[in-house]
Amino acid sequence: MPSEPLVLGFDTSAAHCAAALLCGDQILASHALDMGRGQAEHLMPLLEKTLSDAGHLWGDLDAIAVGVGPGNFTGIRISVSAARGLALALEIPAIGVSTFDATSFGQAGSHVSTVPAPRDQVYACEPGGTPRLEVAPLTPEVTVLTPPAAPQLVANIARVAQDRMDTSDRPAPLYIKAADAAPPRDPAPTILP
Repeated sequence: MPSEPLVLGFDTSAAHCAAALLCGDQILASHALDMGRGQAEHLMPLLEKTLSDAGHLWGDLDAIAVGVGPGNFTGIRISVSAARGLALALEIPAIGVSTFDATSFGQAGSHVSTVPAPRDQVYACEPGGTPRLEVAPLTPEVTVLTPPAAPQLVANIARVAQDRMDTSDRPAPLYIKAADAAPPRDPAPTILP
């Protein structure tokens, strides 16, 4: 077992399914698949491949890192539930990392991290600030950051989680606005005897 913690990070909060295995400051293996749908079917095989490519097993892990969004409602739920289940089964911590924190990782100076949102809007957050929904494009007096490509995003998720390994909060989805789905307006049909 390595002397540095072994952290498996993954994310399905956008149109991708991505995983990275981090040990110390080195990414041992990383994979990312572009996809609009199907993350639930691809996540576990992708995690298995990431571990296998680096010559590690599930029992070698010291922590799970998971992207908690904001982003795709269903995608976030897929990753967070997988992370919670794996952490419970492996008896290791699961650490949730927002896309804002992963985007800001390693950035110096004043900036705002953004994530694309529906209807020409963006989710925006300054480091340590409160996430909010904004009309795009932003024209602040600070640098505006967008999420990096999936391989770098998931590597950053693992790195941020490695720095937070002493936290005990379970990961939870980061939703900034309510889901677009709504209950039907029509009354429920009458069930005949």
